[in-house]
Amino acid sequence: MDREQWSHVVEAATRAPSIHNTQPWSFAAAGDRLDVRTDPSRALHTLDRSGRQRVISCGVAVEFALVALRADGAEVAVELLPDPADGDLLATLTVTGTGEPAEEDRVLGAAIAKRHTERAPFRPEAVPAEVVDDLQRAAATFSVWLKPVSGSDEEVATAFLVSRAEELEQGEPEYLAELQQWLRTDPAAVDGIPVGAVPEQDPAARPSNWLVRDFVVGSRPADRPPFHNPADPDAPPPEVERPAVVLLGTDNDDAMAWLTAGRALGQVLLRATAAGLAASPLTQALDWPATRTQLRSRLSLIGHPQMLLRLGYPGTDRTPSTNRRPVAEVLTFSG
Repeated sequence: MDREQWSHVVEAATRAPSIHNTQPWSFAAAGDRLDVRTDPSRALHTLDRSGRQRVISCGVAVEFALVALRADGAEVAVELLPDPADGDLLATLTVTGTGEPAEEDRVLGAAIAKRHTERAPFRPEAVPAEVVDDLQRAAATFSVWLKPVSGSDEEVATAFLVSRAEELEQGEPEYLAELQQWLRTDPAAVDGIPVGAVPEQDPAARPSNWLVRDFVVGSRPADRPPFHNPADPDAPPPEVERPAVVLLGTDNDDAMAWLTAGRALGQVLLRATAAGLAASPLTQALDWPATRTQLRSRLSLIGHPQMLLRLGYPGTDRTPSTNRRPVAEVLTFSG
């Protein structure tokens, strides 16, 4: 593998989503080997004190790199956490041969450039059960379970915990300061959450049963009304958005489990994209140990929830994708 080839792979890898678009990764290429490391300097010390979501984000990048390699016909060996003495080294990908890529590899590789987080409301079409089944099978290959949040009791309990966690976060000054630190008003910014990628509408006013994270909460009026109290009391209630919501989880809750959950999440996102779907996280309830524990209890989960996703068909007015740091900033060569 030459430098141009590795640059292409790393460019694909950095298209992975990451918590607050912190892009907490770095890459080192040498011959046919690519090391993927986490970058602690880009950690979220309030929102992600354990580093769990940072490692999950890097796991998605590992999977995107692998998908890009396979789409180009490479055969790849993957080793996770290869050096116990170096906890920041998360994965090593080694090209062991070349061949003709399978059609599925080509499709998934093409989905990398098409995928981006969609926080705007979805169209009302339901996500077909067979698509969810495919996502479950893909996650299961990593020993990661994917559970659709279905049934009124599960939906009510999960939506409540998401809303409760959002309320807790909005009352935490350190969280708000960290959120502001990663909010970007310059559309050319190469990391963070650009204001243009966040719907102007207050999430609390959106006719949806799921509350997305409010990235500009600091500019909202404190006495804003909820969506179910319209200014015109005689107005018909808005059509409520009801996306498919799925929960990904693992049996264990350590760095290996987080990294593997990230890889499974990468597959789920690319397969959803190939099926015409978009996704966005609903991770508030997983940010805080208390609500994460309550979610395990309320849904009678055996294992540990790692990612909550809303899935649906995007509308025509999509929010823009977020920028990425230049490959030269995250990739080094040796040998």
